[in-house]
Amino acid sequence: MISKKQFEKEIDIIIKNAIREDVGDGDFSSLACIPATAKGKAKLLVKEAGIIAGVQLAVKIFKSIDKDLKVEIFIEDGEQVAVGDIVFYVAGSSQSILKAERLVLNAMQRMSAIATKTKQFAKILQGTTTKILDTRKTTPGIRALEKWAVKIGGGENHRFALYDMIMLKDNHIDFAGGITSAITKTKKYLTKNNLDLKIIVEARNLKEIKEILNNDGVYRILIDNFNFEDTKKAVKLIGNKCLTESSGGITLKTAKEYANCGVDFISSGALTHSVYNMDLSLKAVHE
Repeated sequence: MISKKQFEKEIDIIIKNAIREDVGDGDFSSLACIPATAKGKAKLLVKEAGIIAGVQLAVKIFKSIDKDLKVEIFIEDGEQVAVGDIVFYVAGSSQSILKAERLVLNAMQRMSAIATKTKQFAKILQGTTTKILDTRKTTPGIRALEKWAVKIGGGENHRFALYDMIMLKDNHIDFAGGITSAITKTKKYLTKNNLDLKIIVEARNLKEIKEILNNDGVYRILIDNFNFEDTKKAVKLIGNKCLTESSGGITLKTAKEYANCGVDFISSGALTHSVYNMDLSLKAVHE
């Protein structure tokens, strides 16, 4: 996994690029009708129940826009919210608040939706030893935000990108000439380049599980698109030789049964690619 420093750098890049994209040469709507000296206050209003996420990101965005903006937080990341709740107040330059408004809302609405979905999976898996993982099926350019939201919702992050873990999937295996060839070449490459990366290998059937187990150095086996019975057989074959991960169309309805098969992890692309933004609003407060 990437370091905390790397992750924070990703967040800074996202904020900087989002401001560039949205503000450009200037927020002319605000510049045209709001005096530069005007002061104002706004509240983050919840309009849909769920798990709130992106509060700390919002603080970073406000401070990036205007270091003098003051944020008063009432509800922290990861807390359950209901319609009508006020998450925070932001006060200071009216122009600055308006400049940050859409970026804060876009990010928090998506992050809250992801955190809410993740929390649903986490609750279903309570009482088992299985943990929910995200994937790389994220929105290009804002992966760090989406993976942050998964953590806020009680899930765990899979690899961040192509550079922080080896994952030999079906196409790698086929292009490399088979499972054993792919694993052997990978271990040689890591040794030659002095890289310390964990290796995950995808299996499409029980035969491939057995072949993977004939090779040392595999950290986790991805049991992909197996039914419940074959998943149980795979877990039994693997034992404690390495960790196990189920994936492939696993839903809230089927997650518990896959967990009961004994897998260590369930990975779901739906955490990040199939959510609808949670309804939030930033409203001016008249005092």
